[in-house]
Amino acid sequence: MTAPAYGVLRQVSETASVLLENNPSSMTLEGTNSWVLRATPSSPAVVVDPGYRDLGHLELLAGVAPVELILLTHHHPDHAEGAPWFAERVGAPVRAFDPALCVGASSFVDGEAIEAGGLSLRVLHTPGHTGDSVCLVLDGQVLTGDTILGRGTTVLHDLGDYLRSLRRLIELPAGTVGLPGHGPELPDLPATAREYLSHREQRLDQVRSALKTLGADATPRQVVEVVYADVDRALWAPAEWSVQAQLDYLRSEENG
Repeated sequence: MTAPAYGVLRQVSETASVLLENNPSSMTLEGTNSWVLRATPSSPAVVVDPGYRDLGHLELLAGVAPVELILLTHHHPDHAEGAPWFAERVGAPVRAFDPALCVGASSFVDGEAIEAGGLSLRVLHTPGHTGDSVCLVLDGQVLTGDTILGRGTTVLHDLGDYLRSLRRLIELPAGTVGLPGHGPELPDLPATAREYLSHREQRLDQVRSALKTLGADATPRQVVEVVYADVDRALWAPAEWSVQAQLDYLRSEENG
């Protein structure tokens, strides 16, 4: 799938459109997907992840429709930095799992239903990429933030949490569409979650194997040089974060 044009709202489903922020990088893929959710063309909008404090992008978002509510999938600046400015600009509250990110509203509770703009969204707390990561379920669609990307795999903070989050997403109905924070839509999110789970299990086996060669006290960097030898070196630094999460997981298993 080709990347949509920056600054152009693209309709994805009856209720979901996306505005792609012009912040491409190895970590953000083509850029951050700011999602605009509306029950009908005349309904007020729910905006998910307004992105960086990029005033050109935020002004375009503000011009799409009156905004009733702003939701954040997690705290990383490419999703949340612009939220306070945007909230003031459109006169809407901000909700997130982390109370520190909220503006004029309460934080999320896992499993709660959010009613706004004629829509009903369900919150799934899906930690792993970050402790405050959530997915938002809406009519056979799930906004996944960075928990699952449109392509590639995400950087991890806590592997145990992440594996549990993947298993939770696998339980969703087959054919549930994934609307990620970066990259293209996913036609079958539970199938992608199964692929992610298999990938993580393979990586764990590779890390276990590397530790047998390198020794139990190997550093994340040493493990990356073995396990990620075929990966672009520009990605080795973020890979170290994921390897640290894998080492923490394996060492907690041994101590548990």
